[in-house]
Amino acid sequence: MTRLVTDYVVVGSGIAGLTTALSLGKSGRVIVLTKSREQESNSFRAQGGIAAAIGEGDSPELHRQDTLRTGVELCIPQSVDVLVEMAPQTIQLLSGWGTPFDQEGAQFALGREGSHSVSRILHVGGDSTGAGITDSLLKQVQAHERIEIMTHTMVADLIVHGGVCLGVTALDEGREPIAYLARKGVVLATGGCGQLYRYTTNDLVSTGDGFAMAHRAGVKLMDMEFVQFHPTALAIEQNPMFLVSEAVRGEGAHLVNDRGEAFMERYHTWKDLAPRDVVSRAIYTEMKAGRKVFLDARVLGERFEKRFPKIYRQAREHGIDPETNLIPVTPAAHFIMGGIQTDLHGQTSLPRLFACGEVACTGVHGANRLASNSLLEGAVFAQRVADKLSSLAEQAVEDVPDFSIPTLCNDKQSEEKLKQSIRQIMWDYAGIVRTDEGLRKGLSLLDKVAEQVEDGMLETRNMLITAQIIMKAACMREESRGGHYRRDFPETRLEWSHKHLVI
Repeated sequence: MTRLVTDYVVVGSGIAGLTTALSLGKSGRVIVLTKSREQESNSFRAQGGIAAAIGEGDSPELHRQDTLRTGVELCIPQSVDVLVEMAPQTIQLLSGWGTPFDQEGAQFALGREGSHSVSRILHVGGDSTGAGITDSLLKQVQAHERIEIMTHTMVADLIVHGGVCLGVTALDEGREPIAYLARKGVVLATGGCGQLYRYTTNDLVSTGDGFAMAHRAGVKLMDMEFVQFHPTALAIEQNPMFLVSEAVRGEGAHLVNDRGEAFMERYHTWKDLAPRDVVSRAIYTEMKAGRKVFLDARVLGERFEKRFPKIYRQAREHGIDPETNLIPVTPAAHFIMGGIQTDLHGQTSLPRLFACGEVACTGVHGANRLASNSLLEGAVFAQRVADKLSSLAEQAVEDVPDFSIPTLCNDKQSEEKLKQSIRQIMWDYAGIVRTDEGLRKGLSLLDKVAEQVEDGMLETRNMLITAQIIMKAACMREESRGGHYRRDFPETRLEWSHKHLVI
């Protein structure tokens, strides 16, 4: 096995991974590993924006209140404090690295999204915020003499020796096994797990790898039952599904069913700008009643194309003119609030292993993520990870024994069938509405899938492990809260407030 030694190993090339790498580059050499192209991440696909209290009449305290309210008594207040207090300086950092945030005159343009009490969402190119930020970070990374990106590299597992994380094993594009050893530490910024579900807005790379790797190494995961379904994916059969940003509703669009009824007033006083779990369940209920659901954005008129050029182009490609037509929408798996349990500096339960971004559970999102807090969380906690990690003394990595990596499976057709089985099981039994009976049936079906998964099916194995963890956690939480809704326990129960499930 080839061995490459560096100061830091960062797994993932989204906003969290790239911000971590740039922050660590000041103090040592960084290798960034990503299993596809650099741009393949949920960060790159993010449309709506990044939240920060920088506008007139706004404050970190207001941002804090909105985040805590949306998290339904499950946020960790100290983590939320870090997020909202560091948000303004993080925007300045990203801007300084070349992110061209949209402006109105000399000020940053600010939009509004669901559950925000004021307009505080910055965006790039109207609806290409993730791409705008990620592109800017990539340019900085590629020009940095201390940072090297290894693309098309599939990380197999963590290297743990003597109770400490010393690196990762991986397979490069030529399927050659490589051990990446880190003198200071490893950062997982592998993103989410939306590809566990039949319908998702997540990039194809989001197969839950980081959660599964951490779990195999005995690392603690927290709040894994909380999965957020975005209410408005474009209802066109494709994977991943195209997201119709919540910001469209923030600009005045509203949901209607095929009877022309603006139904959200029946479900929440905030109507179309209610929390995402409420809107998703409302649409789910309408669909279960035989209704089709649409987004009516005709009120925006010609403004639609200017404000949301990417969404406009995608809709027109499918024969939909948002200025004159209703846009068909459906909920889709979008984000996981849970993840690898970390402290306020991204340290996990395994020494020298850190995590940030969607794969981490810092506690800022609680039971339900506030819109546009995800890109912010990735950038904020990446800085804190780098501060802590760079302060650590070097560790010896030369005497690490070899680790074996299974040969990748060549039967892609069989592997894809197993992936599709996992996606359908998760959608049917661990989706928007859950029950104990359904979750237990889902776990039984996943056990049958497990019997067919071969050692060399690395992604499928990761999907299976992460799916099982989500289902088990969902079984354990006998209440409904935020993104976790149990039909057999429909109430939010006081005894479950501030109670986190750690696996």
